[in-house]
Amino acid sequence: MTKPARKPQVPNFSSGPCAKRPGYDVAQLDLRALGRSHRSRLGKELLGACSTETARILGLPAGYRVGVVPASDTGAVEMALWSLLGPRGVDMLAWESFGSGWIKDVVQQLKLPNVTRHEADYGQLPDLRKVNFANDVVFTWNGTTSGVRVPDGDWIPQERAGLTICDATSAIFAMDMPWHKLDVVTWSWQKVLGGEGGHGMLILGPRAVERLESYVPPWPLPKIFRLTSGGKLMEDIFAGSPINTPSMLCVADYLDALAWCERVGGVPGTIARSQANLKLVEDFVATHPWIHFLAQTPATRSNTSVCLTLDLPADQVKALARLLEMEGVAYDIAAYKDAPPGLRIWCGATVEKTDLEALMPWLEWGYGQVKG
Repeated sequence: MTKPARKPQVPNFSSGPCAKRPGYDVAQLDLRALGRSHRSRLGKELLGACSTETARILGLPAGYRVGVVPASDTGAVEMALWSLLGPRGVDMLAWESFGSGWIKDVVQQLKLPNVTRHEADYGQLPDLRKVNFANDVVFTWNGTTSGVRVPDGDWIPQERAGLTICDATSAIFAMDMPWHKLDVVTWSWQKVLGGEGGHGMLILGPRAVERLESYVPPWPLPKIFRLTSGGKLMEDIFAGSPINTPSMLCVADYLDALAWCERVGGVPGTIARSQANLKLVEDFVATHPWIHFLAQTPATRSNTSVCLTLDLPADQVKALARLLEMEGVAYDIAAYKDAPPGLRIWCGATVEKTDLEALMPWLEWGYGQVKG
């Protein structure tokens, strides 16, 4: 195959931090709060907007709270696990590295005695019918390192005794979320909206708040994990006063991303952009027999972290990823280190379809080059 002439205008296909929104310019950010205290009236106003605008754009039900928390999605998940788990058994779901990490934390760190594990290999989902919702349930919505997502929320009952705790970091703003069936949801800015890293977001539904105010964990909680004071939820966290000092530059960046989300049609618009990107990759895979989706069932294919395997030895797959980076057409698309050898192409809303269209011929060309 002849070497393609057209290159993606933005070759950033990393699965985190992800591509900035189209037309992004740091000079367009509202930088009034730089050099100011996050506890100033302006700082609280902007941080509060991170919560209220997120809730409004996502269409969260009444009574659901949104807060900015430390340490990205990891910090948000750990806050939930350490603060909420204990009074019931726990069903843990894992089909890739991050879900497996949450199991390790619950079993080895919290040392909870009544843990049921539902696990599957990369490319598959565990049997969702076996999940016991009399227990608390911890799961990822979209497996960022496997490209496998839960297909919908139909497997979660509306009436349940336990809490549902959902790590949705590469799903929020790209997939429909059944909010009434989710008691805790976590994510981070650097994924679907292309924000900056280091800050987590935590959504608490009323059932989670009730648990926090009626249950005290038997283990010590570090300050950055504490969500209650005197037996009551620390409401300030969800109203512009986070536990620790945030980056006001990152706050400005996130508010810019939310405004862009609205300009492209809100959550339906960002979902549509991600779906269109996935469809383009699906069409390419369907006509090239040497490349395959790691997700074995079409309904479970991620429309953000699209993971692919190739009919090549592992060293040649890595060589392909390096070659495309050297050509300046695709950065950071090698599979996650613990995943099967392959490619992982971010197809979230901030990636332009035209850039993916330009990338596909380079995949074919690069495959021919490394295969020899």
